Amino acid sequence: MDIGKRIKELRESTGFSINQLARQSGIGQSTLSYVEMGAKNPTVETLLLICRGLGITPVEFFKEQEPELPSDLRQLLREAESLTSPQREKLAEFIKSLKRS
Repeated sequence: MDIGKRIKELRESTGFSINQLARQSGIGQSTLSYVEMGAKNPTVETLLLICRGLGITPVEFFKEQEPELPSDLRQLLREAESLTSPQREKLAEFIKSLKRS
């Protein structure tokens, strides 16, 4: 896996500029730029900061790519992950009710 390329793909899919992701991650813009270009390999700590800035886990970062979900659906999935089991059940019921409407 080309880590720099993966970071760039994820950054662009979220609509962040290099500057925005660098600020969001708490790293230097030049560091992020060098990593994306493949001129520099990120440390584990830097990669964790970038993942946090992207709003993903390291597992999601390294996960084999599936068909790309639109950003609004990715955001909904992130929100749903923080729900309790009963809340997820209610959300599922709500979604089913929308389909019937």
